Amino acid sequence: MNNPSVKRPAATQHLRRIAIFVDEPDPGQFYWVMHESTEDATVWLDFQSSEASFPSWLAAYEAGNKELLRMVEDKKTGPLAAGEDENTSPVG
Repeated sequence: MNNPSVKRPAATQHLRRIAIFVDEPDPGQFYWVMHESTEDATVWLDFQSSEASFPSWLAAYEAGNKELLRMVEDKKTGPLAAGEDENTSPVG
């Protein structure tokens, strides 16, 4: 959806595709993991995880979401990544 009233900087920004999942490497030891989609939508790379374990899946999941929200500067726009300016000539 394009909103003509929204002003964007010259270098367009786009939402980062970040997901949180919970891993249980040992019974009762839950860790949150954040990963992000690459340009190839079938490839996701882990980029952050909890250092300490949590006693439940829910506790780990909630802590991971809290960390993601902490990373976001503007809660209205979400986690943004800089993109290329679509109006710039591809040849310097």
